[in-house]
Amino acid sequence: MEANFFLGKDLIDAFNDAYEKELSLTGKEIIEQLIKNAEIARTEEVPMCQDTGFAVVFVELGQEVHILGGALEDAINEGVRRGYTEGYLRKSIVGHPLERINTGDNTPCVLHLKLVPGDKLKITVAPKGGGSENMSAIKMLKPAEGVEGVKKFVLDTVKTAGPNPCPPIIVGVGIGGTFEKSAILAKEALLRSVGSPSPRPEIACLEKELLDEINKTGIGPQGLGGRYTALAVHVEIYPAHIASLPVAVNLNCHAGRHKEIIL
Repeated sequence: MEANFFLGKDLIDAFNDAYEKELSLTGKEIIEQLIKNAEIARTEEVPMCQDTGFAVVFVELGQEVHILGGALEDAINEGVRRGYTEGYLRKSIVGHPLERINTGDNTPCVLHLKLVPGDKLKITVAPKGGGSENMSAIKMLKPAEGVEGVKKFVLDTVKTAGPNPCPPIIVGVGIGGTFEKSAILAKEALLRSVGSPSPRPEIACLEKELLDEINKTGIGPQGLGGRYTALAVHVEIYPAHIASLPVAVNLNCHAGRHKEIIL
């Protein structure tokens, strides 16, 4: 419920910065509306968007933690069920991808579980809207295509998406690993504080270059033209096979929703 009601300060700050720097009057007005919308959601405790998302949950489980009384995944799904029911959040999940019958409570979630050192349990809930998710993409590049191939694929993905993911967007990019690892990296990248650079200098440079190129497309806020097509590009990398260069691009709409708790 909190993830759908309250945008993080990092995103509000990014909105305000974009409002000040946006040159398009239409784009400026749209960003102003996004700021007002976020304020209404916060003060009235209502969803900031009618699409309240697929509940994507990242869990870091300390290896010294022992879960008692049932399965962790069942407990998380019960939390999703209660949150979407008690918060009057739209239920968007169908139980069978082909038969398309709604489950009625937005379960099951998508759970990513990582075992880490320590005695804490960290849960991050990231409701992911369907519009931006649909515009995401993955490609197995040839290693020889290198960084230029990566940049072209990211830029092509954003251009193809156009207005559909409700820009200004946040772009998560995963490079390396395997087919599925790059996709998870791209989604994890969206959890970073908006605009926070990678600690790797060469990746931080790539993020800035990609953001500059994306914002030169002129797609703009809500696809109606302007300087701010994206608020940030976040890139995460992982070692890769000598024969592979997987790249995934996970787009997030302007409502980069996520909340975390450490138990």
